[in-house]
Amino acid sequence: MSSIFKNARHVKVGGNIVSNHYNGSGSKSSVEKLREHIAAGAFHDSAERCDAPKCHPETRVAVQDEVDSWICDGDSDDAPKEIMWVTGPAGSGKTAIMGSVADTCQGKGTLSASFFFSSFSGSADRRSKRCFVPTLAYQLVQHDAMDQVAEQILSTVERNPAIFEQRLDVQLDQLILKPLRACRDQPQLLEWPKVILIDGLDECEADQYHDAARSNANPRSKEEDQTEILSVLKKAASNPDFPFRIVIASRPEHAIQSFFTEVAHSVTRKLFLDEKYNPDADMALFLESKFAIIRRRCHLPSSWPREDVRQTLVSNASGQFIYVATVGRFMEGSGEDPDQLLNQVLQLPGIKACANPLAPLDALYTHILNSSPNPPLSTLWLNLIFREGCFERDRKYFGDAGPAAAKFVPLYLESYPGQVSTDPESMQRVIGIPDAAQVAGMSEAD
Repeated sequence: MSSIFKNARHVKVGGNIVSNHYNGSGSKSSVEKLREHIAAGAFHDSAERCDAPKCHPETRVAVQDEVDSWICDGDSDDAPKEIMWVTGPAGSGKTAIMGSVADTCQGKGTLSASFFFSSFSGSADRRSKRCFVPTLAYQLVQHDAMDQVAEQILSTVERNPAIFEQRLDVQLDQLILKPLRACRDQPQLLEWPKVILIDGLDECEADQYHDAARSNANPRSKEEDQTEILSVLKKAASNPDFPFRIVIASRPEHAIQSFFTEVAHSVTRKLFLDEKYNPDADMALFLESKFAIIRRRCHLPSSWPREDVRQTLVSNASGQFIYVATVGRFMEGSGEDPDQLLNQVLQLPGIKACANPLAPLDALYTHILNSSPNPPLSTLWLNLIFREGCFERDRKYFGDAGPAAAKFVPLYLESYPGQVSTDPESMQRVIGIPDAAQVAGMSEAD
């Protein structure tokens, strides 16, 4: 009997069936083949997301409770929906909310899988649809209660290793729907997790399957790929063999909004992050936590800062959590006098009586960059990082390093060793750049 398991990998024993996915010397197991086609950095708890935003304690409670209630008890609604769309403008806290919801679901055992898109990721796989379905399937394989589903998924990979090169809807059917269908009558079904979380869909960029420069074909748009992802998710949600709810968070971009309002209206519940969820009170709590740190550090009285100053900052935010988060980083990351820093923020031009709700944030970022020792250079660095995709062009040398890709930032930006560290305060208020010690730690972890 023991000879059966020689070189076996991912062995499962259930009832009277013994199944295994084994490999001979030098070959890869099915789970290893699947692993090669996932975006591990897109997991909610990945190392790449170690510093991703989360809801500050006691903030965004109403939103999180509503999402969690729908996940657990949505079937009791008068008109149950299979998909929840969490949406709101940039900076309204969607990713922080989704990260906190994912942690809660993980703790309760209700999280089936997650995929956090990010246009700022060092890995292209978090910015495209390429690894989307395999990443979800891989996470389903990890659940003990879904061992028979895992067997079906890995058998598919073993039979058809080219599945990862097929269309998204084919991948969904073969890697997820078909395995679920084969196990629909299993007694463990009640123990299965309940929800799949997708964040930042609007940050998904287009995959190109041809050289547009050498052909007459038009380049594929990101809206087409985003709509394709939504289409396969709707297909899954509408399938009776698919037992999971789906929560999708994104900005209300035109293509995404059109899909939810026109194509998927019958299966979608929309949750818009507006004043209903009292973001001002949450932002006031967040600012107070930052002010408390500064008071302790600088030995300031408990009355600092004045209540009207706090109210002004919350008002300037116009519901955008990113504004108060940036104010917090601006205040915490400097050794200057806190009152002077606050006055700098409050006196920024373009804040009062402005119709643009993002004007205070624009003014704050402009002030941070202008306060650096070399504003043009700081602006150039940010442009290289966020717009030119300088890391992506060199993936062939470094590979998909995930979080370790950050260690190459100084190499790209510096004209001489240590140049990045000469401007730590202003740059770190906008973007985290690893210092020498962190780079060394990344190298050791590789």
